[in-house]
Amino acid sequence: MNTANLQLKGLIMAMASICDAIVEKELLTSQELNAALSNAKKAIEDDDDHELSDANRAAILFPIRVLQLAEEAGRKGERLTFSDYAKLVGKMT
Repeated sequence: MNTANLQLKGLIMAMASICDAIVEKELLTSQELNAALSNAKKAIEDDDDHELSDANRAAILFPIRVLQLAEEAGRKGERLTFSDYAKLVGKMT
């Protein structure tokens, strides 16, 4: 696997943990965090300046989708692996 991909896996999982901590410390509610992630997703989906293929757009959205799933799992008290999240995102697209 490409080293950059491994680094991104680590970064995405670190961000998922940071998002959990933000909610646990009550800096944002779960709903506010999800709204922020949804806003980021919408901004990418609405960006017409770059003519991206569906595959490239899905790749850009992947980390946001993982973080949304991690937020949902955190609300349920679940801890999933990166592989679990990747499978779930694959089912979403």
